[in-house]
Amino acid sequence: MPRLVVLTGFLGAGKTTTMLTAGRLLTARGGRVAVITNDQGSDLVDTRLARDAVADVGEVTDGCFCCRFEELADLVTELLDSGRADTILAEAVGSCTDLQATVIRPLRAHYGDRLALAPLTTVVDPARLDALDGDLGYLFDRQLAEADLVAVNKCDTLPRADLDALLDRIRRDHPDAGVLGYSASRGDNLDALVTRWAGPPGRAAEVDLDVDYDRYAAAEARLGWLNQVWQVSADTGFSARRWAHVALDSLSAACARRGDVIGHAKLAVQSPAGLVRMSVVAAGDPPRHEPAGPDGPPVTHATVLVNVRATCPPEDLESLVRAAAYEADLAAGAAGRPGPARAFAPSYPRPVHRLPAAPA
Repeated sequence: MPRLVVLTGFLGAGKTTTMLTAGRLLTARGGRVAVITNDQGSDLVDTRLARDAVADVGEVTDGCFCCRFEELADLVTELLDSGRADTILAEAVGSCTDLQATVIRPLRAHYGDRLALAPLTTVVDPARLDALDGDLGYLFDRQLAEADLVAVNKCDTLPRADLDALLDRIRRDHPDAGVLGYSASRGDNLDALVTRWAGPPGRAAEVDLDVDYDRYAAAEARLGWLNQVWQVSADTGFSARRWAHVALDSLSAACARRGDVIGHAKLAVQSPAGLVRMSVVAAGDPPRHEPAGPDGPPVTHATVLVNVRATCPPEDLESLVRAAAYEADLAAGAAGRPGPARAFAPSYPRPVHRLPAAPA
């Protein structure tokens, strides 16, 4: 029976890297893997990257899975009817919660024995565990509370003793969830994660999560979202990687000076030198390049897809991105031309379905 794996977790946890690395692993084993990305906006870096990693990619845009449930169901139905996938990996928006009631149970009711639902997996960045407060902290706590499986990513960034203490703490705080540490970027323990997806859901699937939707909405409203495409060119040639690095580094530094929290900032840089992804998941951090490496050969043109989520009013976020691009122009000797910016704050979450747990 085909299996659907839903990944949740706060912005910057590494859900996309987890999904794509797992997709490659399952494909190498002979599986037929499809990916569904999700975002409150459109023009997604994650979708662009997914299309380089797996053959079958769909997306649900302009709203989370719970608020766009019928679009998610249409994609899943098409995959099931065509027989193209035996595993579907679906990455929910990083600012969403209450997925057991609004996504998992409705999917189970809709598909019955046509589709197996893997344990709802909350991906966690260890650096976020104590870093979020107020309404954002509440949202993060609810994501952990509804998890069948808490998957602690980026374990290679911690000393072994610290990692063991962290995993033990999460097990104490969430005794009904499975807890597993791994590294999506290095592949450490990823096989164990994939194996857990083949198992049954945990107790969280049987319990109604207590969610204050006003606090949930307030947390989402704290985040400004921006998606934009930039065309960068120079007749005499420039380093596309350098332009993007300076732009993202400048944005990261500006958010740090303002005291803004970056959920994530992602760039997908496409040029004749190849595709490079860059990301920042904390204000003040330097950009991380995938793949890592030196500047490539000069190019005359590059397309840069920009996705930023930060605790910043949308109009300020648009200005910060323009200022960062100007710094990049100066550093790289190029000229960046922006396309239309979609800058907004998410609206109040209104799920299509919200099903209670079955009576004990």
